[in-house]
Amino acid sequence: MIRWQRLRRLLSVAAGPLVLGGCATHAVEFPKVERPADFLPRPGQMATRNGRPGLVVAAPHGTSDVRTGDIATEIARRTGFGLVVATGFGIEGGAMTGRRFQVNRPFEGIPGRPASEDTPSEAARQVYDAYEKRVRGVAQGALRFYCEIHGNNHPEAAGRIEIATVGVSREFALRLRTLVELIRDAHLRVHRQAPSLAVLVEPADTLRYAASGAKRDGILRLPARALHIELPRVARVEYQEVYTAILADFIAQAATLPEGR
Repeated sequence: MIRWQRLRRLLSVAAGPLVLGGCATHAVEFPKVERPADFLPRPGQMATRNGRPGLVVAAPHGTSDVRTGDIATEIARRTGFGLVVATGFGIEGGAMTGRRFQVNRPFEGIPGRPASEDTPSEAARQVYDAYEKRVRGVAQGALRFYCEIHGNNHPEAAGRIEIATVGVSREFALRLRTLVELIRDAHLRVHRQAPSLAVLVEPADTLRYAASGAKRDGILRLPARALHIELPRVARVEYQEVYTAILADFIAQAATLPEGR
């Protein structure tokens, strides 16, 4: 498995795409815009690998959402889906400390804060345009099913997985929740030490992380069906292997599950 945290951060624009572990890796060049003197955007990379046409799994915050790049990479390997992982794209300096380019929408913001607090910028637009281009390219045509892996450290969400959705009815969300619970329980019968995380699926459940910004202005405008999966730290770090296997099984089935009753 590729360890995305070990990829060298780009301090200057690369001369062209690199190939790392079967992935094409692309740098993003920032436009020249007026910003504070101590503003320092950290250029990033977008690693891509083609898979089954129309099916894509992605991690837009592979650096700041710890281990999500690893998880998306392994899910893509298990399912055969196309892969997009963005690393870097932080913002340092003065009042900008802690901010990042949101990547999956043309805004800057602070991880964990509401989408209403995001701010647009020319640099953020260029990052998003590059991301959308990579997702479309990996889809190799119509984007039929798209899944994003995210992470959070909010105490309120520490014991649960939240799944925001696109193209999913309330009845279908209930079926998806049942599916992931059955898969979770089957895996945990073998891995009894792992915690049994609750699962919330929109629109059947109310979420803290509803991906409203990406739905309104970003990448979630594109797919016919999408899952935006928020994972607590315990699923990404202490029990990463177990929950990656659970998610891979779930996503593979969710992509082909018919909407009918």
